Amino acid sequence: MAARFASAIGLIRSLLVYHGQPWQVMAMRRFMRALVKPGALAFDIGAHAGNRSLALAKAGARVVAVEPQPAFRKILQRIASGRAIDVRGEAVGRADGSARLKISRRHPTLSSIIPDWPGRIGATRGFESVEWDEEIEVPMVTLDALIRRHGRPDFVKIDVEGSEADVLEGLSQALPLISFEYLPAAMDIAERCLDRLSQLGPYEFNLVVGERQRFHAEGWMPAGDFRHFLRCVSLSGASGDVYARLIPSDRSEAKR
Repeated sequence: MAARFASAIGLIRSLLVYHGQPWQVMAMRRFMRALVKPGALAFDIGAHAGNRSLALAKAGARVVAVEPQPAFRKILQRIASGRAIDVRGEAVGRADGSARLKISRRHPTLSSIIPDWPGRIGATRGFESVEWDEEIEVPMVTLDALIRRHGRPDFVKIDVEGSEADVLEGLSQALPLISFEYLPAAMDIAERCLDRLSQLGPYEFNLVVGERQRFHAEGWMPAGDFRHFLRCVSLSGASGDVYARLIPSDRSEAKR
């Protein structure tokens, strides 16, 4: 009974945070419309409460919403009803198989498949009161596997609490636009993501700080400049999302 109550409170809190603030909802929808064109294919990896999936769908994108938590998956299926949203229940990682998902019932958006994630960020500001009090086994697929099934996406958003770099390890081709969450307490993961993207293709970068739904830098930067920029921004303690945009081949050739 106590566990069900904690889960219900956590889900209600998440729905209020991600769907109950109209100004944030509208800002995200405007931002998504600027990123994707109608008919584009978008992967929402770590879809959580579905606010990003819904914004992408309203922008006219076809969405694959991937979320391994059963409670969130039920919410996503309701959101998907009548919309171009395909809900999947796996975790995404570097290899197909299975994973153990640690869940915080009261803070379900913070669930992770990284074994030491709770210990690593437990003392970080904003995470002090989080308790990971449930663990389940979930199937795991790679981005490559999702592409084989659904097609090559125009945009991939990754928010998976510490396994962002592992998700990119399961990708073997450059994609037009990718975003991943960064945390100041885990900048080594962001560095691994930047390394992997640089291996996949010629990218340029920008970022969104917090939930501001606008790019923080005036222009897109090459990887070297962006690394320094990201380190400086992370000193504020604010988390956010890095955006990587594939440089068109004609521009890439012109730089050589």
